[in-house]
Amino acid sequence: MYKLIAIDMDGTLLNDRHEVPEDVQHALDEAKRQGIKIVLCSGRPIGGMRSYIKALNLEEEGDFVIAYNGAFVQDTHTNEVVAELSLGYDDLVKLYDLSIELKTSMHFFDVDGLYTPNTDISEFTVLESYLNKIPLRYRQVSDIPTTLSMPKIMFIDEQESLNQTIEALPDNLKEQYTIVQSSPYFLEFVHPLASKGNAVKKLAEQLGIKQEEVMSIGDNGNDLSMIKYAGCGVAMDNAIPEIKAAADFQTRSNNESGVAYAIEKLVLEPLLVK
Repeated sequence: MYKLIAIDMDGTLLNDRHEVPEDVQHALDEAKRQGIKIVLCSGRPIGGMRSYIKALNLEEEGDFVIAYNGAFVQDTHTNEVVAELSLGYDDLVKLYDLSIELKTSMHFFDVDGLYTPNTDISEFTVLESYLNKIPLRYRQVSDIPTTLSMPKIMFIDEQESLNQTIEALPDNLKEQYTIVQSSPYFLEFVHPLASKGNAVKKLAEQLGIKQEEVMSIGDNGNDLSMIKYAGCGVAMDNAIPEIKAAADFQTRSNNESGVAYAIEKLVLEPLLVK
């Protein structure tokens, strides 16, 4: 029996209108009634997840959320930060200089907001602020406090340009950061020990839940670590090939309530048989 279901948001839980379909919410409610922990696990900042957490009743005692691709784990009932892995000012300077060299826009987060050092603010930075309903501020790197902790730094660009940037990244950068592409136009840098897979693993261990009792559902590159870790990794029909290859089960697309289909087939129906 599965005791924890970790679910990505964009492209997975949410349809392309950024909504939770009614049958998905019903499946989550039923799984929770069966004592199964539902954990949203997103690359989004925590502020961009709160409205969904509240709407899905995932702020009760014993509820948790994973944000910033695993760099931030929070108890949503008490708001206690369970785990946090952040980047520092030296990381910001290094990645900013690299972004200038590679002619790629960038932005970065603290727990309260989104910042960009680019005077020509990228449309993707504006989109990030809009989708997550968090404030966007322009700040030169030299004006950033050297004590600032950042859960995530991102390179952003059109798909073709970002792919060229990825090809040009120095090899040693992969040893210094966890680097994942969460969409065709977002490349994310987090602490080298931070990943969705590591966060799900640590949370499961803290809760006394075995690896084989964990299900993870996702669609994109930043979901790969938790798909590989889970006892059952579920790929959306709209997932990238790498996710489908690593998964144990393929469900319907995010626009066809694939999360509900997976939970009903793999979790709820087996419980009815028992």
